[in-house]
Amino acid sequence: MGCFNLHASNTDDPPEVRNWRIHMIAVIASMGSVAMGYDTSVIGGTMALDSFRRDFGLANVAPHTRDTLQGNIVSTFQAGCFFGSLLTFPLGEKFGRKKAIMFASLVFCIGGAMMTAANGIIALIIAGRAIAGLGIGAVSLLVPVYIAETSPPSIRGRLVGIFEVLSQGGGMLGFWINYAVNRTISVEGQTQWIVPLSLQLIPGALLFFGIMFCPESPRWYAKKDRWEEAGKTLAHIRHLDENHPYIQRELSDIREQIIMSTPANGQRMGKMDMFKRLCQKGTRNRIAIGLFLMACQNLTGVNIITYYSPRIFETLGITGTDTKLFATGFYGIAKTLGMIVFSLYLVEKIGRRNGLIWGAFIGSLPMWYIGAYVMRADPAGAAAKGVVSQTGAGYFAMVCVYLYGFIYCMTWQGITWVYCSEIFPFDIRLLCVAITTADQWLWSFVISRTTPYMITSLGYGTYMFFGSLMVLMGLWAWWAVPETKGKTLEEMEALFGVPGAVEAEARAAVYQKEKVECIEDIHHNKV
Repeated sequence: MGCFNLHASNTDDPPEVRNWRIHMIAVIASMGSVAMGYDTSVIGGTMALDSFRRDFGLANVAPHTRDTLQGNIVSTFQAGCFFGSLLTFPLGEKFGRKKAIMFASLVFCIGGAMMTAANGIIALIIAGRAIAGLGIGAVSLLVPVYIAETSPPSIRGRLVGIFEVLSQGGGMLGFWINYAVNRTISVEGQTQWIVPLSLQLIPGALLFFGIMFCPESPRWYAKKDRWEEAGKTLAHIRHLDENHPYIQRELSDIREQIIMSTPANGQRMGKMDMFKRLCQKGTRNRIAIGLFLMACQNLTGVNIITYYSPRIFETLGITGTDTKLFATGFYGIAKTLGMIVFSLYLVEKIGRRNGLIWGAFIGSLPMWYIGAYVMRADPAGAAAKGVVSQTGAGYFAMVCVYLYGFIYCMTWQGITWVYCSEIFPFDIRLLCVAITTADQWLWSFVISRTTPYMITSLGYGTYMFFGSLMVLMGLWAWWAVPETKGKTLEEMEALFGVPGAVEAEARAAVYQKEKVECIEDIHHNKV
């Protein structure tokens, strides 16, 4: 296969581990990301529907009031996600990844049902968004960790990438469903906005029932000293016999990391031990990188288009609810295609570090052009005066929106989630991912809350601001982010400089070299 295979080539994974079962587990678990992507994208288009604006009092209000109400509706979801990602950590540690995911899907469905039944009560929409956010925040913490802990190294990036592919697929559905209901359902009743909000319950239900048939994380079993179940589960998802050398070596690596991370007194890790572990050399640098990655993911400016896409196309001179929703639908397609390229090829062939560097530099170019076009042409102002003719420069600005979505999803969107799900220590992995995931939702909250005012007040400066930040992100990734492609989860300790782990890896390398030389000598003597 050579360079045409779709998995990392710097591993010794046997082909059996890249089987249908592990892919099916990732797809089922990622139903939560369908809900996450759909709920994130559908709200912007739903708020643009005439029936929603009428029933919830957004039709005849001042621009500042409209910005405040829209900001409240959108940002309460991020606030719920922030607390959901933090509060679910103890559940995932005590009861396991599988049961915690089931609980999270139930919480999400309760929030979705509240939104669907809001009946013109804006407070119920906001409360439903917050509760759904609690469930999605929990899913965004648990599912990437669950997939990473069950995946073989050679396709771990691809499998965690499925989480993001389906997230963007859900987002694309949200965009197009809003367009479809605006075209086909009468504006007179409530059905027009009830349909898009009710459909979010489908992936939530699929996750709840589907995860019942998936195994628990073998690494969670090992952490709970349930080694027999860990071995059986690992053999099941790897399609190998329990006594296969690959399975025995993986179990041995997990056992070694557990021994290395066990407190000196031999007791279970307490809260103070976890805090000390967070501050240790080799861990604190990973926390810093994870926090910065999640902040940067939002500071690329992607959410200004995802959450407020109809408003964005309005600034480009696109008028009419139907036309804005149609243009937004193609943005969803561009993002989904970018994630497919990321998951199938880029993440395991180009790598995490190079993807971040080039994604930032190249992705900033469309932002710069959009800002320059809005500055020179002022399409929103022209449309307000009744001048709605489109120029070649205007059409290219729309293309740049789609191009930006494609580049962003091909790089920064997926890589940050993959990276943060794989780099942290085994004993406190869920805690570390909880911290970085909460950071992601915190920055998403900040951006979604401030974006309406930025679009109204700064205009073209909004795009140039985020374009400048992307250039700085590329420089930071070049300086601070090490490559993790093809590394096992247990090898991350040495990669990030944990004391003792570096020496242990060096000793293992020497031993392996001596073993190979010994075998070669025996073979030579026989000849």
